[in-house]
Amino acid sequence: MTTRAKICGLSTPEAVTAALEGGAAYLGFVFFDKSPRNLAPETAGRLASPARPRGVKVVAVTVDPDDQALDRIVAGLQPDLIQLHGKETPARAAQIAARTGLGIIKAISVAEDADLEKAALYEGVAEHLMFDAKTPPGQPLPGGAGVSFDWTLMQGRRLSRPWFLAGGLDVWNVGEAVAASGAPLVDVSSGVERGAGCKDPALISAFLDAVRRV
Repeated sequence: MTTRAKICGLSTPEAVTAALEGGAAYLGFVFFDKSPRNLAPETAGRLASPARPRGVKVVAVTVDPDDQALDRIVAGLQPDLIQLHGKETPARAAQIAARTGLGIIKAISVAEDADLEKAALYEGVAEHLMFDAKTPPGQPLPGGAGVSFDWTLMQGRRLSRPWFLAGGLDVWNVGEAVAASGAPLVDVSSGVERGAGCKDPALISAFLDAVRRV
């Protein structure tokens, strides 16, 4: 099995270059005011431009976006996929897919086995699913907190959509995480940063090297 990677929360040309040269399959750009990785859509569009000739998928990462925000993001970034990382219902996810004409990645917050049951509600509307660690109480961000969940909860899961493993991944544990979960796709953000929102090109390269060795 070949595992593919998404580098999320990119905000500099150097980080984008490291992701592309390292073989990332997806680039994620964050649109959420509370995040240190937040960008203007037009800025993200310029950063994403080198991805398109390579066939790398561009992802707009959002948290409970309204229609106006979606329209600005789609116009500025022209993404391939919209990632929904908030409390969007299946009905809202379907509305967003219809409005934008784009595929949906729906993030599911996981702390225990019962949380995984929510995935079935989205399999009919999402192109991809993402299983991310539930953030600690008081944490203002729904992701990018560097925490993980029990990866073995994913073992043997039969899902009708491709899925990402996220939460607390880094160059040192991604191999173990894939072995424990069987993840076909992995997503990293804070695990390749030298500070909040500051991507380290060397860590991005090392992470992608580690994924290739899985």
